[in-house]
Amino acid sequence: MDSSTLIGISTFTFLFATLLYGINLMYNKLGRIATTTTAIALLIQTTGIVLRWIESYQIGIGHAPLTNMYESIVFFAWTIVLLQLLVEWRFKTRVSGTLNLALATIALAWASNSGSVQMAISPLIPALQSNWLVSHVITCFIGYAAFAMAAAFGLLYLLRSKGILTDRLPELNILDELNHKTMVFGFIWLTAGIITGSVWANSAWGTYWSWDSKEVWSLITWFFYAIILHARFTRGWSGMRIATLSMAGLAVVMFTYFGVNFWLSGLHSYGAS
Repeated sequence: MDSSTLIGISTFTFLFATLLYGINLMYNKLGRIATTTTAIALLIQTTGIVLRWIESYQIGIGHAPLTNMYESIVFFAWTIVLLQLLVEWRFKTRVSGTLNLALATIALAWASNSGSVQMAISPLIPALQSNWLVSHVITCFIGYAAFAMAAAFGLLYLLRSKGILTDRLPELNILDELNHKTMVFGFIWLTAGIITGSVWANSAWGTYWSWDSKEVWSLITWFFYAIILHARFTRGWSGMRIATLSMAGLAVVMFTYFGVNFWLSGLHSYGAS
């Protein structure tokens, strides 16, 4: 059994977990089974990622499986699911499970249909041959996943405020606080990602900042969330305003991640190839 097969199995298991979370959200049933299923699927996916790493060494081009669009999407889904489980453990709530598992499932399904060229393990281009690769990618994607979770809490806040699932969702102030905490968490990790990326850029290209399209949009994303958090701390923004902005922020994140790779040229265009 190869890594792609294991990742495919995890995709279908995440889909099943999404349905279980949906049942739990609607009827308060099967919540523990949903969490257990998700944990098992995450373990399967983790095994697939590790196996892909081993496979790269077996063909003589060993490197962390974080270097093309297929591998990055797989890791993005992995971080979303991991954060979902951590939130369940820390805050004792599963309400975001349906949205987060659905996003992870869609991401993995898209990655699995990206074609044999994308899914193939390829040698690293010179710019990626750096010890900073793992730290930069991991920090950025933890930030991205946290922002996705914040958007989920923002959407749940919107539903609760409109009188939808009022008997199943936490109070608005709790959803607002969860939105805020996950946003702060994501902001910290994105900051770390930008810093590690700058150090990596200096070692690869001789400059910490080159106004590459990915760098520019990462900075735009950073300022977007910095403004939101600043407004909350200094002007007391909360509730619907923050919920709406957290959902809009996910669109900014997705363009930084996907849009730059596919539609803008620059030093990071290798992500789409």
